[in-house]
Amino acid sequence: MAAGVLEGSVSNILEQESLKWVFVGGKGGVGKTTCSSIISILLAQVRQSVLVISTDPAHNLSDAFQQRFTKIPTLVNGFSNLYAMEVDPKVEGDELSGEGLDGFLSELTNAIPGVDEAMSFAEMLKLVQTMDYSVIVFDTAPTGHTLRLLQFPSTLEKGLEKVMSLKNRFGGLLTQATRLFGLGDEFNEDVMLGRLEGMKDLIEHVNKQFKDPDLTTFVCVCIPEFLSLYETERLVQELAKFEIDAHNIIINQVIFDEEAVDSKLLKARIKMQQKYIDQFYMLYDDFNITKLPLLPHEVCGVEALKNFSQHFISPYKPSHVRGTVEELQQRISTLRSQLEEAKLELERLQKGKQIA
Repeated sequence: MAAGVLEGSVSNILEQESLKWVFVGGKGGVGKTTCSSIISILLAQVRQSVLVISTDPAHNLSDAFQQRFTKIPTLVNGFSNLYAMEVDPKVEGDELSGEGLDGFLSELTNAIPGVDEAMSFAEMLKLVQTMDYSVIVFDTAPTGHTLRLLQFPSTLEKGLEKVMSLKNRFGGLLTQATRLFGLGDEFNEDVMLGRLEGMKDLIEHVNKQFKDPDLTTFVCVCIPEFLSLYETERLVQELAKFEIDAHNIIINQVIFDEEAVDSKLLKARIKMQQKYIDQFYMLYDDFNITKLPLLPHEVCGVEALKNFSQHFISPYKPSHVRGTVEELQQRISTLRSQLEEAKLELERLQKGKQIA
């Protein structure tokens, strides 16, 4: 498909009424949170109820909306159908470190990398599944964490194997030890296996949904630089491997030539950016590519997010014509006042000479 055929907007996501999960991801510092916040605002205009979840430990969602969010879905100020929550896998994982069964599971998480994240993610999905949101937007952590999230079923599989091997090797001993330490009947292999199996079943069920392009899509956010292009390519390849649909790329922080005035530095930056933008269009000619302008300020607060959201719907057009005319008028006005001052000064000088 030719690059010019697809519109440079996220309208296709808003029009896809069957979508249940929208992931927004990319390299750190490219504006994922702003993009996921705006996508959730736009979805709230066309869908019954929207939940935006931050799985990034940095949790910029509260900063973007300028409102405090927790691990409980909270209604976003100014909306009746947009909710936000922030989930920290590390905190959730620490909560497992109680006594008895939870204490054992906590030990297990140390033995298998990623099990704590898998289990906290499973708990979160369980919570989300019980709620009736028509679409859920994930503001994901930087690329590596996002890809781990998609590997959770196999991570939990390893967890189950570990428990089984412990059961086979130390079954009787474990039972005696639990009685000895007064941990009670809840600390038995069947309960542990049941809990892990339940989580695994849930994650596998959700993963099936993630692999259905009617239900799930992934929006890649990047900036027009080499490392971001490289990271986006890696992300797109990995998503294809996991069979996750992706057909939207947002290129953020673009400097438009018409707005750069006469700065040599900006002109050089534009040239560099254009090289990578051309490569994005060449590599992803079957993607909807949305270009967003570099702004002189951060996009914070609901009103600022709403204002900026127009560039997600229709391609950004630099206001260079209006800007140039305004600049010209300003310069003419300045020159006129300078001319008036010069005339007055000349008149004063001539009067002074006549008196002398």
